[in-house]
Amino acid sequence: MTKTPLLLVPGLLCSPRLYAPQVAALKDIAEVVVPDWRRAPLSIFDSWDGTARWVLDQAPAREFALAGLSLGGMISVEIMQIAAERVTRLALLDTGMRSQTPTEQAIRRSRIRLADEGRFELVLGLQMSRFIPAYRLPDKALVDAVMAMCTETGVEIYKRQEELAAVRVDRRPDLPKIRCPTIVVCGRDDAATPLFMSEEIATAIKGSELIVIEQCGHLVTMEKPEETNAILRRWLGA
Repeated sequence: MTKTPLLLVPGLLCSPRLYAPQVAALKDIAEVVVPDWRRAPLSIFDSWDGTARWVLDQAPAREFALAGLSLGGMISVEIMQIAAERVTRLALLDTGMRSQTPTEQAIRRSRIRLADEGRFELVLGLQMSRFIPAYRLPDKALVDAVMAMCTETGVEIYKRQEELAAVRVDRRPDLPKIRCPTIVVCGRDDAATPLFMSEEIATAIKGSELIVIEQCGHLVTMEKPEETNAILRRWLGA
């Protein structure tokens, strides 16, 4: 059986641990590559184009399926600007395509300042409230896994990614150009990239499918791994 080359792009503060359940569950049908931000020069985060091209260089084949979560979804759409002909299908998970308002930029830069002041643990605590719904916080295994992922990604990568996110352009006008089979997936209770952002992406990409995962927040791959695995398996086989 020929396996589908699959590139899974992690989000902000996310290591390959983000996709560990998918790598294990899809290995029979996909040749999976998950870029590791820790192996990239920090200079890639100087621009969206630089980040997208570094990720593209990690692709497992000339043509591949592409999926990204949050910042990884934004980077995936950047890849569509420079190499759409190489992408056979696209999955955008818990992401948004809007640019940042001045208020949103200020909030991101305040978190960068906290990290610069040596208060990275506080920053991680703030991020937990965006990543994991309050009703899942008693799930120690989930919280510990997310904290371990964010901690191993580290403060320097975090600061660069946060600044990159602050200056992103509005990609909504470019979404109708996407022609490959596309799914848009979002946790119903996603606080970081709320459902309406996924709804507008799905509306803009002709023929795309919006899939909402109930009782789930921002990190669908870790919070609801079995459901996410089933969605991606169906997407790969479509």
